[in-house]
Amino acid sequence: MQIRQLRDLTVSAQGLGCMGMSEFYGTGDQAEAERTIQRALDLGVTFLDTADMYGPFTNEQLVGRAIAGRRAEVVLATKFGNERLPDGTRLGINGRPEYVHAACDASLQRLGVEEIDLYYQHRVDPTVPIEDTWGALKELVDAGKVRHAGISEAAPETIRRANAVQPVTALQTEYSLWTRDPEDNDVLATCAELGIGFVAYSPIGRGFLSGQIRSIEDLAADDFRRHHPRFQGEAFEQNLRLVDRVREVAEEKGVTASQLALAWVMAQSGRDGNPAIVPIPGTKRVSYLKENAAAAELTLGEEDLRRLDEAAPAGATAGDRYPDMSSIHR
Repeated sequence: MQIRQLRDLTVSAQGLGCMGMSEFYGTGDQAEAERTIQRALDLGVTFLDTADMYGPFTNEQLVGRAIAGRRAEVVLATKFGNERLPDGTRLGINGRPEYVHAACDASLQRLGVEEIDLYYQHRVDPTVPIEDTWGALKELVDAGKVRHAGISEAAPETIRRANAVQPVTALQTEYSLWTRDPEDNDVLATCAELGIGFVAYSPIGRGFLSGQIRSIEDLAADDFRRHHPRFQGEAFEQNLRLVDRVREVAEEKGVTASQLALAWVMAQSGRDGNPAIVPIPGTKRVSYLKENAAAAELTLGEEDLRRLDEAAPAGATAGDRYPDMSSIHR
C-alpha cells in the first residue's frame, strides 16, 4: 500500500472506516470485524477511522481490541462532538472545551492507547466559538494526548479560524462520484491553500456505487440508509441510472464498480491543484476489505477520468446526503 501525507501526518493511501462494524449498516459480526481490522493491517491499510458516537462507544472498544499488540503499526483517528448516551440517545453537538477534554480521556481509555494520532471535531457546534473548541484541542496536543487535530464537515471560513488556533492536519467530509460538493463549495480549494489533507468518507457512496443495491429491500430493516433521501423513491431510481453508467465503465476495465469508484477518489489526490486525498471506505468483512484494498493498484488514465466525469458529473445525484443537513458545512 502506498502512503500519503496529510499535512505532516503520514498515512496509508487508503484507510478503513470502522463505523459500520458497530452500528448503522445492520447487525455486525464482531469477531469478523476484528479479523477485518487485523487483515487490513496485514495489507498495509493502517489508517483506521472510528468515533466515540459509533455504537455509541462500542466501536472504539472494538478497534482497541483489534489493534492490541499492534499499536505501532496503526495511525488511529477518532472523533468527538456528537454527544450520545450509552443507550444511543442523541444529546446534540457539543464543542465546549471541558467536554473536549472529557471526551478525549474517555476515548483514550476505550481505545486502550496513550495517544490519539488524529483527533477530529466531528461536527461544528454553532453555540461555541470555534476558537474555544480548538483552544481545547491545542491543549490536548500540548499535553501529548493528541498528535494531530482534524475537523469534519466544516465550511471554509470555519476551517481557517480553526487553523489559526491549531494547525488543521485533516478535513474529513463525504466525497465520491456521487458526492462532489467539495469541488464546488471551496472546501478542497481551502485545504489545498492551507496545506491541509483531505479524508474522504463514504467514497463508495454508502455502498450504492457498488451496484449491489438494486432495491430498498436489499437493505436490512435497521439499516440507516433506508431513511436517507438518496435511497428514496424517484431519487433512488435516478441514482441507479448513475450507478449503471459507472458499472458499465468498470466492466470494460475488468474491475468491480466499487474498485472503480475508489480509484476515482484516489486519482483526485493532487489532481488540478487538489490537496492530498485519502479515502476511508468502510466494511465489516474481510472479503470486501481485500476488494477495496486492490483498488489502490488501479491506475486511471485521463480517458478513464473523462468517462467517469461524464457518467457521474457534479450535481447528477438526486437527494440530500442526510435527512437533516442542518449540521453540515458550518
